[in-house]
Amino acid sequence: MRRRLAGIAILGVLTFTTACGGGDGGAPDPADGPVTITMWTRAATQAQSERLVQAYNGSHKNQVKLTVIPTDNYQPRIASAAGAKQLPDVFAADVIFVPNYTSQGLFLDVTDRIAALPFKDKLAPSHMKLGTLDGRQYTIPHTLDLSVWFWNKDLYEKAGLDPEQGPKSLKEFAQHATAIQEKAGKDGKVHGTFFGGNCGGCYVFTFWPSVWAAGGQVMNPEGTTSLNDQPAMTEVFKIWREMYDKKVTGPTAKEEQGPTWTGFFPKGEIGVMPMPSTTLGAMPADMKIGVAPIAGPDGGESTFIGGDSIGVSATSEHADAAWEFLSWTMSDEAQVEVMAKNKDVVARTDLASNKYSAEDPRVVLINSLVAKGQTPYALRFGQTFNDPQGPWLRLAREAIFGDAAKVPQLNAEITKSLQQ
Repeated sequence: MRRRLAGIAILGVLTFTTACGGGDGGAPDPADGPVTITMWTRAATQAQSERLVQAYNGSHKNQVKLTVIPTDNYQPRIASAAGAKQLPDVFAADVIFVPNYTSQGLFLDVTDRIAALPFKDKLAPSHMKLGTLDGRQYTIPHTLDLSVWFWNKDLYEKAGLDPEQGPKSLKEFAQHATAIQEKAGKDGKVHGTFFGGNCGGCYVFTFWPSVWAAGGQVMNPEGTTSLNDQPAMTEVFKIWREMYDKKVTGPTAKEEQGPTWTGFFPKGEIGVMPMPSTTLGAMPADMKIGVAPIAGPDGGESTFIGGDSIGVSATSEHADAAWEFLSWTMSDEAQVEVMAKNKDVVARTDLASNKYSAEDPRVVLINSLVAKGQTPYALRFGQTFNDPQGPWLRLAREAIFGDAAKVPQLNAEITKSLQQ
């Protein structure tokens, strides 16, 4: 999340254009012999991409040549390749930025191909929504990363809390975190909770689901008007500010820019905190961890559905072979035997419970949230919400650490940024 910077603005100066009619465009594949297609992905999804490509290459005549690009360099690389009409056959992209790519015509229209999939209505709805433009579909899910609450069962027990019952509301979350701070944090090493207080992406990933769970919204559907001064967001900020004021959040939260945001919980130093679901599989094997949906101040549940979407590039000369690979990545074989087997979130709602997730109720819960969470839409998301110099981070920091009276004015600045 912290790496979604303003580099997406590069797309605004692209002169790359393409016809997007029909739904099955692109040059035809050669009629004879296997085809090798090229694929790009950012380093953030390297592990999942490599596993999918390896499994596909081991079972198909056509082959995929994968290139992994450093996450910070990915958007400029895509922009440069698009301008030169040298995009790979398929490329993945942070789902938040997919609307920018579709509006620039970088992906092939695959509406008719998606319609032919027997599980077309089971694909992660938030990813499919952001890959749709003017009623046409251009991408499918590639990887999913959801925001959830993790709690340390040992620290819960030390604080006199029920280790098997996580928080069911944000207010209860604050109560649990405070109890842990007071009863288990006397040594100064353990803290009730933690958050990325100087990280715009961290805020949206972990705070916004509480707004959604409360029935609120952070933007209008068009992504052009900010609602971050409304009561739902105000209440969420208020609860987190009270935790910070009580020193429940740890001394470095205010300056945390993202790089070490998720590093303290695995060390057993944090009682309960919002985390990316993908970190579950990387936790110490002997650590007793509970997982709960992110709730609103008084209950409900939601999640920020992040991750990547993937599509066939508009200039691919191997559209059929490219689609064969992409459609296979959504198959039962790929989703269960590659993704679920490695504790990754599956991209199909009908596979939320499978033979691997059934071994861990936490994974079943995470998978079930795919149908309940949201991915916000805004063409200027990066510049507005992820840029460290953008207006969102200033608003969040004033709401938590500074003068909350400035929030309405700063919210107007967010709207101004979204409408540029």
